[in-house]
Amino acid sequence: MKKLLAMAMAACMAFTMVACGGGAASSTASSAAATSEAASAESTTGTKTDVAFVTDVGNIDDQSFNQYTWQGVQDFCEANGLNANYYRPTEDSDAARIEQMDNAVADGAKAIVVAGYLFGSSIAEAQEKYPEVQFLALDVSAFDLGDKTAGANTALITYREEQAGYLAGYAAVIDGYKELGFLGGMAVPAVIRYGYGFVQGADAAAKELGVSDVNIKYWYSGGFAATDEVKNKMDGWYSEGTEVVFACGGPVCQSCDAAAQANGGKMIGVDVDQSGQFDTVITSAMKALANSVNVALTDAMNNGWKFSETYAGKETTLGAAEDCVGLPMETSKFTAFTQEQYDTLFTAIADGSLVVDNSFDAEVKPAVTNVTVDYQG
Repeated sequence: MKKLLAMAMAACMAFTMVACGGGAASSTASSAAATSEAASAESTTGTKTDVAFVTDVGNIDDQSFNQYTWQGVQDFCEANGLNANYYRPTEDSDAARIEQMDNAVADGAKAIVVAGYLFGSSIAEAQEKYPEVQFLALDVSAFDLGDKTAGANTALITYREEQAGYLAGYAAVIDGYKELGFLGGMAVPAVIRYGYGFVQGADAAAKELGVSDVNIKYWYSGGFAATDEVKNKMDGWYSEGTEVVFACGGPVCQSCDAAAQANGGKMIGVDVDQSGQFDTVITSAMKALANSVNVALTDAMNNGWKFSETYAGKETTLGAAEDCVGLPMETSKFTAFTQEQYDTLFTAIADGSLVVDNSFDAEVKPAVTNVTVDYQG
């Protein structure tokens, strides 16, 4: 748990260095980008690449998946005397993603790291094209590979979102919030697990406090885009008394934040620590992307740059036990929920003494005793 917080803070400091024009992270971990304009035979730094990160179409300072995953690659390479480079596709297409993987392999990459389900098809192709290269795909499930299966040189990492959601819901109620909301994008498994975990955590906290007046409005917007429809919906929630909304679904959080600002409401971020992006965020249900990179790449490096049977050719789900989900307590804006309470709860989830239901059937709702959930269509 402490490692999770340290990695989150390291990512924030890395962003500050980039913004202020800081130099490379170290003499062995290059932070230069090898884009499609670079020659396929060498990176822009003129040094070979040991570990490559292929971004999505965003930048590495996006305060989201790109930034935190890249920080993990840099940290791993710096600790092990390796060279890191990132490669940014010129467009949002499988062809552009494959092109940058080609460039990374030409630069000598032993391992290529990607993040996000959009990489499913390109990983499925690249793993066959380059059987000696190890592919680490964060937040990519076996389903995302389509009709292909993960090869022995591919490690798929998914997360126990329900545990992160549980921590957020529990903390919110202990902190005194009784009017909650869950805003999901599309009702896909990861989003559903976040939401159901949130409901379970809020219910557990309400039961512990002996209260039964906690209410949760629950809605999937049907997409991940920030829209006027989402903002109007959130305006309605906040004006009706909702105090804090767990906004889970990429850019939809922008619409939620706008409504929160307009109505004096609060928000819970998702996936990464979003406190630096939105003043309304009181905490975030996080996936420790940087730590995930270290865990999986250490496995490959220690096995002669081959994933061991723990990760090779399969989807591995990481959670509290691996220190790969949690809340960023150092930046959270709680007034009553304490670090000690968090540590106790986190440990119980990590050691298995507290089990969070990981169901993701949108039609089968979590059983609750002390909260009222309004599932809205």
